[in-house]
Amino acid sequence: MPKFLRSTRFRVAVTAFAASAVALGAVSVWFIAQTRDRLDDAAAQLARTRADAIVQLLDNGAGPGDLPRFVRDTVYEVIDRAGTHVTACPGLSTLARGTPVNTDQHIGVFTDGRVGCAPRLEGLDLHITHVLSGDGAVDVYVAAWVDPVGRARADTARAVLSAGVPLVAVLIGVIAWLAVRRSLRPVEAIRAEVAEIGAHDLGRRVPDPRSGDEIARLAGTMNTMLARLDDAVARQSRFTSDASHELRSPLASMQTQLEVLLAHPGRFDWREVCENTLLDVARLQALVADLVLLGKLDHAPPERLDAVPLTETVDAGLSGREAREGVSIHAELDAAAVVRGHRTRLERLVRNLLDNAERHARSRVDVTVSVVDGQAVLTVADDGPGIPAEDRERVFNRFVRLDDGLARDESGAGLGLAIVADIARAHGGVAEVADHEDGARFVVRFPNLKPS
Repeated sequence: MPKFLRSTRFRVAVTAFAASAVALGAVSVWFIAQTRDRLDDAAAQLARTRADAIVQLLDNGAGPGDLPRFVRDTVYEVIDRAGTHVTACPGLSTLARGTPVNTDQHIGVFTDGRVGCAPRLEGLDLHITHVLSGDGAVDVYVAAWVDPVGRARADTARAVLSAGVPLVAVLIGVIAWLAVRRSLRPVEAIRAEVAEIGAHDLGRRVPDPRSGDEIARLAGTMNTMLARLDDAVARQSRFTSDASHELRSPLASMQTQLEVLLAHPGRFDWREVCENTLLDVARLQALVADLVLLGKLDHAPPERLDAVPLTETVDAGLSGREAREGVSIHAELDAAAVVRGHRTRLERLVRNLLDNAERHARSRVDVTVSVVDGQAVLTVADDGPGIPAEDRERVFNRFVRLDDGLARDESGAGLGLAIVADIARAHGGVAEVADHEDGARFVVRFPNLKPS
């Protein structure tokens, strides 16, 4: 099948042509039929009126021979019950021939070839009406011709519509073709631009027709999607670069220690080297586990969602925790806070917040679970140095470590709070740093499940 036959323009044009041809054809047929019916009804009514007038004359005592004196400009014929011609209008041989008489009234359309009319009736369409006299002695047949001017106009309209309807339908199809072609030009421009955009050209955008219609909305959606892809690819690139850097450090440390130990086995304590190497392996394991979790949060929803009381996740985070010397943890929990989510990941969120708060606190960490405005709110606050206002959003980015955090934990990779933000987002919540007079205050809000 040729390519243009499969195009939207061709299909729309054919559909417009077919629909307009059917609609205009139906309307034309109805119009012609209605016009002819009105002309026929007018002739039939006139014939009936004149037939009733003749029957009234006969019933009032007038003889058939008197009819030519009283009835003028009327085509009629009177026959008796035996079928014998009694009288007729001057110049008319017969009107009843071939006309059924088994009904009180019969209306039919006849032409000159089917009735013997006076010469002046040649070429006219006639309506013949059959009426019985009051005593049933005679049958009266009266003919009235259809308005020839109206009939000619109807015939002309039929001829014009017969030729005009296909032409108008073709014109509508052509107009539809041109209109769709013009409407699809921006779509073709969008398609051509998208076809040229590669993985390294995600900064490009499709042309926006700025027409405010569906195509403009399509262009806006495409540009929004490209912006999301560009951001995702950029984040993935940064993530890969940062992950490579973080992985390279412990690997390089392990390699250096092992190479030195092998080169100078007598100068170093192999046990100490193995212990340091195990620390680097543990750091690698934790880093890889965090990276795997972030990858799952980026590309897949939680495997199973349950109704999880936040108090249970906090209890699990506090269970078995030995706080840093000089730091106490205080919890105030509301059992009404229930979240639909993944229990293990919510526990990981709580642990990361507690680890972060304990690492920076001077003496106290406060954990609060509450329900505020239909939201389950988890708050973890410490009395540490706090977070500058300009860094409150940046701390949730991956591999971000502020100077204070770097000084307190050189082995950290800066993924703990990023995991908190991603887990909260995956559960329909949001994590943020709130104002706090002394130290840092992290607030995580989730949609709260109403008690059943």
